[in-house]
Amino acid sequence: MNEEREQQAYVRLPWFGLPKLAPFLKPYAGIMISMVVLGIFGSVLDIVVPLFQSYALDVFVAKGTLSGIGAFIAAYIGVILLEVAANTISTYQTCQIEMYVGRDMKQKSFDHLQTLSFSYYNQNSVGYIHARVMSDTERIGGWIAWGLMDGVWNFSYLAGIVVTMFLLNWRLAVFVLLLVPVTAIGAVYFQKKLVVLNRKIREINGRITGNYNEGITGARTIKTLVIEDKMQRDFEKTTEEMRTVSIRTMHFRALFLSMISFSASCALALVLWQGGVISLKGVMEIGTLSVFMSYALGMMDPIQWIIRALSDLVSVQVNIERYTRLTETASEVADRAEVVEKYGDAFEPKKENWEPLYGDIEFEDVSFHYPDGEEMIFEHFNLKVPQGTNVAIVGETGAGKSTLVNLLCRFFEPTEGRILIDGKDARDRSQLWLHSNIGYVIQTPHLFSGSIAENLRYAKPDATLEEMEAAMRAVSAESIPERMGDSYDSQVGEGGDLLSTGEKQLISFARAILADPRIFVLDEATSSIDTVTEKKIQDATNLLLKGRTSFVIAHRLSTIRQADVILMVDDGKIIERGTHRELMEKRGAYYRLYMKQYVDEMSAGTFERESAG
Repeated sequence: MNEEREQQAYVRLPWFGLPKLAPFLKPYAGIMISMVVLGIFGSVLDIVVPLFQSYALDVFVAKGTLSGIGAFIAAYIGVILLEVAANTISTYQTCQIEMYVGRDMKQKSFDHLQTLSFSYYNQNSVGYIHARVMSDTERIGGWIAWGLMDGVWNFSYLAGIVVTMFLLNWRLAVFVLLLVPVTAIGAVYFQKKLVVLNRKIREINGRITGNYNEGITGARTIKTLVIEDKMQRDFEKTTEEMRTVSIRTMHFRALFLSMISFSASCALALVLWQGGVISLKGVMEIGTLSVFMSYALGMMDPIQWIIRALSDLVSVQVNIERYTRLTETASEVADRAEVVEKYGDAFEPKKENWEPLYGDIEFEDVSFHYPDGEEMIFEHFNLKVPQGTNVAIVGETGAGKSTLVNLLCRFFEPTEGRILIDGKDARDRSQLWLHSNIGYVIQTPHLFSGSIAENLRYAKPDATLEEMEAAMRAVSAESIPERMGDSYDSQVGEGGDLLSTGEKQLISFARAILADPRIFVLDEATSSIDTVTEKKIQDATNLLLKGRTSFVIAHRLSTIRQADVILMVDDGKIIERGTHRELMEKRGAYYRLYMKQYVDEMSAGTFERESAG
């Protein structure tokens, strides 16, 4: 759902979602109360300042005397200093609230994202999640802080000058207030137009950002397809649309501001007309007239702010709803309360209660479909894997190979049935306990920004240099830090961009080995590595995997001939199982797939020459 549709979805419920901000505001209640008090105090001082002008005109100017002017100047300077102090402190506190609330909201959303299962990330794009964590929290924090400060000042100032005007001269006050409904109606009309146009600008700006991103990330494809001119035309079309809508928005904003200025001028004219008449009759002094002139001009800004704030409330409500939708999303995979009580969670693990994991795995009558789908991937699936077994899983794309190991790792929960780890339901122990005992190397490796050493130590925080070097040697990756300038302190870049895909794969493989897991999962882990290095890794891992349970998903069947058991998976079912030799002798689906690869790769010179039997 894009931003414009989300705006429309909640426009009828302007106050819905606001109470959900209470937990983020409660820790800073003292600061917010101080802001309210200072805001009211500051507005009172702003109301008092024009009264000094009135006093000066009525006493010093009208009477032609300077008696008491020293005390007058001292009092005036004192009020100004108090006003400056109140504004400075309240502005500082407002910045505190904006930063603190924004920080706390970001922290909560980030922590919550760590607990969500893979299904959430399958259904939501990175850009969508990033906008919730960054853009929405910043907008909400700013709206709360500055909205509170500005709201307190504007409401108290407007109420204060209305009361003061009635106390000074109620007839003239009525004349001035006659313009308020007219101004408010006009402001509402223009503000609605501006809200619609600003939404349109944000939507177009999102498209411009997308086009810009594609132009950078897809630069190589653009050049090879020779479509620079098309990309240029598309970008120019979008930016031209932005220019047109932006100019229209500026026209409406100019008309809006002109209307406010016109209303202020009308109020001032009424004050001068009626005030002049009243003053000539001797009912009101000239100083009082000057006060009304100041108030008539000053009251337009609060009215404008209130109308704009009501429109912003509808807009920011969408940010609140999108943020709370993220933080209230329940994980598809979650530990039960009694499990958390015993084993802890991802942030506060109780490792003293963790049992050792040996590696006996059993899939017991497991059926599964993805949370966002209805088609069964597995139905009544059964499999026993004794401790230390090397299991290879092969099959066509979409057969369910990766789903099988994802269920084992509890990235997803079975729809029916259960998975036993060492004879006990995996759901009876914590996810962190299981994940801490699994080394998972995937086809598309991910490295974190930082050095080679920092990436390796994600597996073992206290790893020594000697241990890291041994892990890198085990996967024939010792040359990577050697060729880089700072050895193991060399930076890998964002996502490992300073390394080749094969080098990233080797480092992620070494990282898994460094963790010394009881279960290994290799999901086409050597697909990005040349055949020579792949053979070295195979020889090393054959030793490392001894005594450990391992699941190897392989595209190149030549890499799994030494597996204890090979599972041929098709449509969520095991259609063949056995050793490489046994399956070749059956001359079934595995044999046909193996021979097809053998012929294809022999022609490319990449298949190790070995008897198919």
